[in-house]
Amino acid sequence: MGRVSQAQAEENRRRVVDTASRLFREQGTHVSVADLMKAAGLTHGAFYKQFASKEALVDEATTHAFDELTRRHAADLDRHEGQRDIAQRALIDAYLSVEHRDDAADGCPVAALAVDVAREGGGRDARRTYTEGVADFAAFLAPADASDGSEEGITRLCTLFGALVLSRATQGSPLSEEILAAAHAALTETG
Repeated sequence: MGRVSQAQAEENRRRVVDTASRLFREQGTHVSVADLMKAAGLTHGAFYKQFASKEALVDEATTHAFDELTRRHAADLDRHEGQRDIAQRALIDAYLSVEHRDDAADGCPVAALAVDVAREGGGRDARRTYTEGVADFAAFLAPADASDGSEEGITRLCTLFGALVLSRATQGSPLSEEILAAAHAALTETG
């Protein structure tokens, strides 16, 4: 079999990173290299032509997932013409939806990767990327007019994260949707 072109190799790498990002959010980073490569439509041997290790792929896939999240936040702001409070409300509505609960693969990396990142220790790029991503997400959620926006943004993120994780864990019971609704009410009530 002949060598693949540099362009095809780059496309294959992009496909593996994208597939890994989705699978890791859906199933955790314990997904085997063989299963990952099968899902990407490539051979197991092709993995080692692209990545030094699975850990290197976890690092890159985590970065990819948070880059997607950052692009979504920027798009939300653009869509709402820079009106931060309206963009935040739209994000809260989408984040605490049954659709988001049921779609971990395309969902928030904060909720999906927390346990895996916590178990891996502090020396990896994935932990650094995760930490920066959490800080950026909290900053996005902070009210523009709050005296301590950082604290408020962190509180909002913790509420979103906790509600999503608990609703996924209780999926199939009425409690799951109650959790989403209660968190939504807590984050959107005025006055």
